Amino acid sequence: MTRRKEKTELVPKEKQPISSQAGEPTRPGVFYSPAVDIFQTEEDLVIVADMPGVAPGDLNVDLEDSVLTVTGKVDEPDSDWKLRYREYGIGGYTRRFTLSDKIDQSGIEAKLVNGVLTVRLPKADALKPRKVLVKAA
Repeated sequence: MTRRKEKTELVPKEKQPISSQAGEPTRPGVFYSPAVDIFQTEEDLVIVADMPGVAPGDLNVDLEDSVLTVTGKVDEPDSDWKLRYREYGIGGYTRRFTLSDKIDQSGIEAKLVNGVLTVRLPKADALKPRKVLVKAA
């Protein structure tokens, strides 16, 4: 019996500010929750987050008590510029992920390229596929 995979169309979400109902803000300014995709390979989970306008020096990826927090700051445009039309809200980004013990937290890696953050979360050795050695009798 074969199952047909249904094609699902992905529709991008509009950027939305994080609601103040999600908790008390501890930073001044507007923060957005970046859109993410999460992929799984045999070796790890991969989080890909869109964070346009964030420079590598303005990005923080922190891990504390099994909570991975991603925070990025976006600066206002030059003060010499006069805004005529805006479709893109200015503000920083913040997103939190609770990690299970199935992730090797000591091996987490992150990189930011052209506004796209990629975070690799390696699986704990017990979860990785492995080959079983067969001995001859």
